[in-house]
Amino acid sequence: MKIYTLKTKQNLPISLDEAWEFLSDPRNLKTITPDYMGFKIISGAERKMYPGQIIQYIVTPVAGIKNKWVTEITHVTDKQYFVDEQRFGPYALWHHKHFIKEIPGGVEMEDIIDYKVPFGFLGQLIHPILVKPKLKEIFKYREKKLIELFGTFEVETESKLVFI
Repeated sequence: MKIYTLKTKQNLPISLDEAWEFLSDPRNLKTITPDYMGFKIISGAERKMYPGQIIQYIVTPVAGIKNKWVTEITHVTDKQYFVDEQRFGPYALWHHKHFIKEIPGGVEMEDIIDYKVPFGFLGQLIHPILVKPKLKEIFKYREKKLIELFGTFEVETESKLVFI
């Protein structure tokens, strides 16, 4: 019953208001998700994020197999953080914390995801072969897409993507 953790950090040369405006709009998740995942919002993204919001998606992460994913936004603190938790979907557990804070020249975004793969021991065997590389690919895509949208941070920083 292993719980994995993925941590990412990225700095962007935008204001806290701009960052929050983009990140707190659930419709923008499609923009920062690779096209091959067939990401489609079914319902729940009509408003800015709020605690208790249920959002339903269809994703196709592997071999063209469509998955329904239902998340709940459980916590929101304006211009600081929000949390989404899977209620139904491909993971046995998905708890994703999104933090943003002002730094000189822009904002720092930090994500901390605690997740558990399904299928017990078999899932743990598949994790390093399929799940971990796929998550790494998705978050690297997101990093690249955010740079395309908002530019490169002026001060050289190292992108951080860490699995624990």
